[in-house]
Amino acid sequence: MHDGLRRGNVGTAAEFFAGIGLVRMALERAGWSVRYANDIKAFKRDMYCANFRGTDFDLRDVRQVSGADIPDVDLATASFPCVDLSLAGKRRGLGGEHSGLFWEFARVLEEMGARRPRFVLIENVPSFLTSGQGADLRAALARLRDLGYGCDLLITDARWHVPQSRRRLFIVGRAGGGAGHGAGWDESLLRPPPLMRFIEANADLGLDPLSCPVPPNAQASLKDVVERLAENDERWWGAERVRKFVASLAERHRERLTRMAGGRSTSWATAYRRTRNRRAVWEIRADAIAGCLRTSGGGSSKQALVEAYRGDVRVRWMTPLEYARLQGAADFQVPESVSDNQALSGFGDAVCVPAVEWIIRECLNPMVESPA
Repeated sequence: MHDGLRRGNVGTAAEFFAGIGLVRMALERAGWSVRYANDIKAFKRDMYCANFRGTDFDLRDVRQVSGADIPDVDLATASFPCVDLSLAGKRRGLGGEHSGLFWEFARVLEEMGARRPRFVLIENVPSFLTSGQGADLRAALARLRDLGYGCDLLITDARWHVPQSRRRLFIVGRAGGGAGHGAGWDESLLRPPPLMRFIEANADLGLDPLSCPVPPNAQASLKDVVERLAENDERWWGAERVRKFVASLAERHRERLTRMAGGRSTSWATAYRRTRNRRAVWEIRADAIAGCLRTSGGGSSKQALVEAYRGDVRVRWMTPLEYARLQGAADFQVPESVSDNQALSGFGDAVCVPAVEWIIRECLNPMVESPA
């Protein structure tokens, strides 16, 4: 259990769209304390409160929250829904029912008036960059500018920290903007060419570049997060289901599996179910990491683990513990009241803790210590 009553020495934060609390975990690791958390999902609240105490968790629709409900804090974070921004969705953008809740977050900030937090940290999928051909991201940044925030844009990948491919766009805003510590707009791992093109095309927004170091390069692989289950564990698929799994593989994926099974030591890979030419097939990742975790709505949203050794192949769905480890939250406790599918949804809809911690520690914390 993490004790929210223990003050961080950097600053205080309010979490919007708090989910299961992985942003909070990153904040605490980087020296912050959380005073307020809001989310509408009861099972996420249960997961959150099983791991953190000393925080007012507001289980309401953000549309019912007002600025007066928020305590005085230095930072507001928002991981608002990606449904209408995601390439997997219908791309209704910030006009959609779910992703449009960004405007409610902005409304609450506006209602806080002079108590508005000095900093904001917003996270979403990279396709936010192209939603509405860039119009949605521009509109969000313009709203933040009107609220007094000068913002920088960064794209990170969880694979720099853990064995999971998970790219995310972050907006880091500072009240008053300013010179951005003398930093300039440079193409880098954090600002790849598509992001730089957006920045250059929207120079009138008063964006404020931060000075951030080069991200780390983690050497972790899937074997570091696999939960070792007994051979007779009921979560392993039966022989007929494994046979159908193998039969659905395209030739190059079957060859990949054959190489795995022919190795001198146990090897692991992740697999997704895809639809190719109107036919459901399984595809095995070629690298030693997991694909991007998603909410467990079924179909391609669920990720399977393949284990192979000396001709033997076993397959099962990934476990909540493996999802937790892939999000950098190995010590997260899932309460008994929460089902495995709910836990998978909670982790799949969350953030990678060390990726967020790195941004806070390396890019945000230096600003906190500088003059406003």
